[in-house]
Amino acid sequence: MPTTHPADRSERPGRIMSGEMAQQPAVLRRILDEGAPQIHEVARRVAARRPRFVLLTARGTSDNAALYAKYLLEIRLGLPCGLTSMSTTTAYGARPRFEDVLVITVSQSGGSPDLVASTRAAREAGALTLAVTNNPDSPLAAVSEYHIDVLAGPEQALPATKTYTASLLSLYLLVAGMGTDSDRDGGGAGVEAARALPGLAGRILERQDEVRRLASRYRFAERMVITSRGYGYPTAKEAALKLMETSYIPALSYSGADLLHGPLAMVDNISPVIAVVTDGRGGEALQPVLDRLRGRGADLVVVGPSAQVAAASAGFVLPTDGVPEELQPILEILPLQLLAYEVTIARGQDPDAPRALAKVTETH
Repeated sequence: MPTTHPADRSERPGRIMSGEMAQQPAVLRRILDEGAPQIHEVARRVAARRPRFVLLTARGTSDNAALYAKYLLEIRLGLPCGLTSMSTTTAYGARPRFEDVLVITVSQSGGSPDLVASTRAAREAGALTLAVTNNPDSPLAAVSEYHIDVLAGPEQALPATKTYTASLLSLYLLVAGMGTDSDRDGGGAGVEAARALPGLAGRILERQDEVRRLASRYRFAERMVITSRGYGYPTAKEAALKLMETSYIPALSYSGADLLHGPLAMVDNISPVIAVVTDGRGGEALQPVLDRLRGRGADLVVVGPSAQVAAASAGFVLPTDGVPEELQPILEILPLQLLAYEVTIARGQDPDAPRALAKVTETH
C-alpha cells in the first residue's frame, strides 16, 4: 500500500490558508470580469459628489489595504487623505464636521462594532460613506450609503490572504473609476491596466519551492525588519502582520525614510531585512536605504525587479515588466504570504490557527 504524504492529508497544518492563497488568481479575474461594472458605477456616483477630503477607516489587514488606497487617492486624484482614529467617536463621542468628506471603510467581514459605529457616526455627521467588504449583507454595508463587494468568496483561514489582494484590486478600480477620463471609457482603462494580474499571480504562486528555500533563513529568526517606500509600503506592513500572526516572529515594518531616522541602528550583520522594491519611483526612493543596509552588512532579501535581487543576499524576482507601479503591490504580497506560510510550517506551527485570534475581531 502506498504511503500517504503528509501534504496529501486533509488535516495537514495550513491547508486552509494554502488553498485560499491558491484561489487569488481566480478572485482577481472575477473582480475584473464581474465586479468592475459595479465598482465603476459606485466610483461615478462618488466622483459626482466631488468630495474635498477622504478619510479611510479600517483595522488590521484592511488597514494596510486602506493605506494603499491613500497612496492611490493622493497620487492619482490629488485628494488629501487621512486614516481615521475611530476611538475619537466610539470612545470619546466626538462629532467632527464631515460635510464634503468621503469616508471609505474597508473590512473583510464588515462586522466589527467600532467600524460600524464609526461609519454610522460619520454618515450622521454629513459624510459620504462607502464600505468595501467581502460581505454585502454585513452591518457595515447596511449603514453605508454605498458598498463594494470584493467578491473573494468565503475566507476561513484566520490569516487574510485573498481578501487582501481582492481589496487592493477593488480599491484600484474605484480610484481609476473616479478619474476624470473614466466616464469616456466606461472604466475600461483601469480594467485593461490590471488585465495581466491574474496570470502573473498564478505564475508567482507556482514558485512556492523558491519561497520555501528563502523561508529556511528565518526558521530561527528572533526578529525581522521589512521596509519599502511608496506603493510598496503597505506591502511591507501587510507582510510584517502576516509573519507576526502566523509564525509569531516580531516583524517590524518601516518606511525606508523612517528606517533611516533611528531604527537603522538596530540593524547589524545578522539582522534579517526584507526590502520590497517596486519597479518605479518608490524603488528609486528606496535605493539609498538599500545602500545603507548593504553597508551595514545586513542579511538583505529583496522582493522586486531582477537587478535589485541580484544585488542583495537573496530574493524573489517579481514579473513587473509592463505592470504599472500602482498595481505591483497586488503581486508583491504574494511571495510574502507564501513566506509567512512556509516559515510557520518550518517552525512547527499551524498557520490556519494562530493563537488568540478570531476571524471577526470585535473591537469597540
